[in-house]
Amino acid sequence: MSWWQGFLINLQFFTIIPVRREIPMEQKQLKRSIQTFPVLGILQGILSAALLYALIEWSPFSTLAAAFILWFFMIALTGGIHLDGWMDASDAFFSYQDLEKRLEIMKDPRTGAFGVLSVIVLLSARFLFIYEIAHQAGAISYVLIATIPFFSKSVMGAFLVMIAPAKEEGLAFFFQKAVQRSCLWSYPVYFLLAAGVMFAVSIETLLYFLVLTGVTLLVAWLMKRKITTWFRGITGDVLGASVEGVEVFVWMTLWLLYYFVMG
Repeated sequence: MSWWQGFLINLQFFTIIPVRREIPMEQKQLKRSIQTFPVLGILQGILSAALLYALIEWSPFSTLAAAFILWFFMIALTGGIHLDGWMDASDAFFSYQDLEKRLEIMKDPRTGAFGVLSVIVLLSARFLFIYEIAHQAGAISYVLIATIPFFSKSVMGAFLVMIAPAKEEGLAFFFQKAVQRSCLWSYPVYFLLAAGVMFAVSIETLLYFLVLTGVTLLVAWLMKRKITTWFRGITGDVLGASVEGVEVFVWMTLWLLYYFVMG
């Protein structure tokens, strides 16, 4: 029961999917919430992959239109919560101020020029990757697309457990009050289940999945090192930026695989 409540908390916080019930926000439920981050990611991925498939196979829309609809859907599904973190973290980082000033900048509700520029680059890059992948999409494409949010949400959960908070307030600190190392025991299980699905599709799909996994681990390792240097720890904005950063790198990897391997 608490597992399901934790998953519903994720839907409430990180998507616009309506959850019409009151869920206790106690340590047990928050712990389950962290444990089910990857499940939320795979749900988002399945919805995105299914939408792209429906648009390409069953609709009269062009590939360009299908890519745009998917691009917009991915933003709308999360309510832009992670993009807000990306912009705030970009403003703070590119200010080149000291640590305390960077944390103050992230608390400022106003968005600066660097935040605007960074989100334009991020969303433009994502649209390019989506469009060119959609242009030659096949069965393997849809399966791999479904894993992209799975990777980013897994990194978000790992960072909550492994990185100290930069401040004792905000959404990240609220979740971290329930953090224990045991929160991550389920992540390898999810990974093995996902790998099993990839293997069931084909050996080739499994190999591509492992490549995406390797890229995710590399990006997460680099981010973890930089987060403590740039921000002294995690905040809700830093977590949001990490989700967006991981996703754009995994999209880029899939795009490059089409150019140099799958194509």
